Amino acid sequence: MGEEMRLKDKVAIVTGGGSGFGAGIARKFASEGAKVMVADINGDAAVAIAAEIGGTAQTCDVGNADSMQAMKEALLATYGHLDILVNNAGVTHLPAAMEDVSEDDFDRVFRVNMKSVYLAARAFVPQFKARGTGAILNIASTAGVSPRPRLNWYNASKGWMITATKAMAVELAPNGIRVNALNPVAGETPLLKSFMGEDTPEVRAKFLSTIPLGRFSTPQDMGNAACFLCSDEASMITGVAMEVDGGRCI
Repeated sequence: MGEEMRLKDKVAIVTGGGSGFGAGIARKFASEGAKVMVADINGDAAVAIAAEIGGTAQTCDVGNADSMQAMKEALLATYGHLDILVNNAGVTHLPAAMEDVSEDDFDRVFRVNMKSVYLAARAFVPQFKARGTGAILNIASTAGVSPRPRLNWYNASKGWMITATKAMAVELAPNGIRVNALNPVAGETPLLKSFMGEDTPEVRAKFLSTIPLGRFSTPQDMGNAACFLCSDEASMITGVAMEVDGGRCI
């Protein structure tokens, strides 16, 4: 190990860490020396990733205030403080005309993609402020920058997340807290099929044709970008929503 690990002894939470981008971020953070709490609504998935990376698992419904509070208490009991919060958990509705998306599906997107960021801020910002340091990373989406038809309320939730990131960044900067976002293009995660409606070679080829670098975002791509933004190397960077999209939004 010639160089110092970039997140040595940092304590991090990654929500939705049991699969997809979240698991990629959790793996990268652990490899760079972080102590990671893997939070997921799927408790078994959280346990599996935590066991793999030497972290701790927490079953958490990020849209539920009591569940978020329980995660905070577990985190403080285990590690004493938090350095890095990654709001990665997210859901989508199936592709549909905007007026045909059910109210239940809309409420679920709102709860998991937006309310969770508010609940996490309520839970963890006070101790970040007390310590005068902290990094928050919100996983938004290219959907919030360049919306696609038939994913309207998902697109809107990610636009909300980008604005929330900038608003949080400017408010929390005097407290030494940085807040950034990543905008992935669709990746090889459990959500891919939901975005495309159906996963066939034809649909996949059409989707890939919109990405200049010609491939999907991978969990490793997300882990690498997340590690940088949450490390001290990015100490002058706050309020950015960085595309990790192979040029999709150009």
